[in-house]
Amino acid sequence: MRAARLHEYTHDMANGLSIDEVDAPQIASDGDVIVEVEGAGWCQTDNHIIEGMWTEYVDQDLPLTLGHENAGTVVETGAEVDVVSEGDQVICHPVQACGTCRPCRQGETMYCENDAFNGLTTDGGFADQLLTSERAVVPLPDGVDPADIAPHADAGITAYHAAKRAVDGVNPGDTAVVIGVGGLGHIGLQCLDAMCAADIVAVDLKQSACDLAADLGAHYTIDPESEDVASVIEDITDGAGAAQVLDFVGADETTALAPDICAAGGDHQIIGYGGHIHEPAQALVNGEFAYQGNIVGRYTELQELVALVERDAVSLHTTRYDLDEVNTVARKLEAREIDGRAVITP
Repeated sequence: MRAARLHEYTHDMANGLSIDEVDAPQIASDGDVIVEVEGAGWCQTDNHIIEGMWTEYVDQDLPLTLGHENAGTVVETGAEVDVVSEGDQVICHPVQACGTCRPCRQGETMYCENDAFNGLTTDGGFADQLLTSERAVVPLPDGVDPADIAPHADAGITAYHAAKRAVDGVNPGDTAVVIGVGGLGHIGLQCLDAMCAADIVAVDLKQSACDLAADLGAHYTIDPESEDVASVIEDITDGAGAAQVLDFVGADETTALAPDICAAGGDHQIIGYGGHIHEPAQALVNGEFAYQGNIVGRYTELQELVALVERDAVSLHTTRYDLDEVNTVARKLEAREIDGRAVITP
């Protein structure tokens, strides 16, 4: 079968992956599931993996097939699998958790001590087929195209996970700020709109992203190149600041906004990454705001997100690309030329 493989780390996105012929996956245990991939979302994390940014945090054996946002049709199952059968359409949580370690027992599947993460620590879905597990697959509602929903496997549940946290910290009349209305941000904005009554402010450099934010429910939009973000938010909130900030960019410039835009006791949720946090401790003490990191949501949160999708409360803005266009997608994403989410269709 075909697979888009990373052979060596590079900053040259135009040549990061190669399309190789590899052996198709085989059932190795009773809980295994093999999925014919119909859609695999491209993530900024894929660019970071190509650059080698994750080597400090996880062990990676190259060559590696990338792709952690996968959906498709089940083609084979292990002997003890009963959640899905051949022919079922599924979305695949990127983490294959063991289910027995202490974090798993506590429901924190993202902290699993024995996990395998498709496209990060084990082969992913930029390929014709994907090997995953029964614990990782969620059956799709009738009428949902796997290619349309695939990015929810990571982008969706990461954004939902952060929005769900943020909702606990906002009341009707409060303000929530979404920084970056890209592949994750446009999902997080919809999740906020569906789950709370806060005034939503969207911040993005691109006019097309601001237009999309307004269409998806943002009450205000800010262009940080032509407007002072802190001043505009101060005006919108009558000086109170934002109760919750969802930062889908995670650059130095966006994390630095926290002391000036967070309300007292508010949270600056970090979802995007690549930058740093450089704030004096006194700034956090004075405002009693907090930085909160967010990683991929739990398996149960993927189920919850699929329920929102089924109710038409959350939709994806996607563009499809063939498998042999993976490097084109990587380059375009690096150049901020993709609105919403790119989906590879093997």
